[in-house]
Amino acid sequence: MARKSSTGTGGMLQWLGLALVIVIADQFTKVLITGFYQLGDSTQVTSFFNLVRWHNSGAAFSFLNGAAGWQRWFFTGIGVLAASVIVWLLRSHSGQKLFSFALACILGGALGNVIDRLLYGHVVDFLDFHWRWLAPLFPMGHFPAFNVADSAISLGAACLILDELLRVRRAR
Repeated sequence: MARKSSTGTGGMLQWLGLALVIVIADQFTKVLITGFYQLGDSTQVTSFFNLVRWHNSGAAFSFLNGAAGWQRWFFTGIGVLAASVIVWLLRSHSGQKLFSFALACILGGALGNVIDRLLYGHVVDFLDFHWRWLAPLFPMGHFPAFNVADSAISLGAACLILDELLRVRRAR
C-alpha cells in the first residue's frame, strides 16, 4: 500500500518547527551542563539517575569514541546527509502525522548533535541512568550517557517502527 502524500511547504513547516524546538531544547540543556559542570562531574539525582558531563566524539554507545579524529567529520557528514533526506521526505509526506512526527524528531536530534560536532568536535552527553540489572551489559550497570538529541532520535525511531507496523496492519 502506497503512502498518502501531501506536497508543499505548508504542511512541512509544522514538522520543521518541531525539529527546531528539539534543537533549541537540546542546545539549551547542553549550554546549562557545560556552564555548570566540568568534564567528568556528576550529581546523583535519584538512586538510578545522575546528571553528568561526558564528551562523546564517536557515535551511539560511544562507538569510535577513541578514534583519531576523523570520526568527527564522518558523523557530521552522516548527520547532514540524514537531515537532507529527512527534509525531502517531510516535503513529500507531511500529511502523514506519525511518520512526519518521527522524522521531525530524528531531524531535530541529528541537527542538535551535528551542531555539537561542528562547534566542539564532540557531542555533550549528560543523562546517566544506571540499574544493577544492566551490569552484565554495561560497566556497573550504567547505560551510556545521552542527551536530548539522542532521546529525540530514539523516540523518532520508535515512532517509525510503530508507523510501519500500523501501515502493514492497515494493508491486511
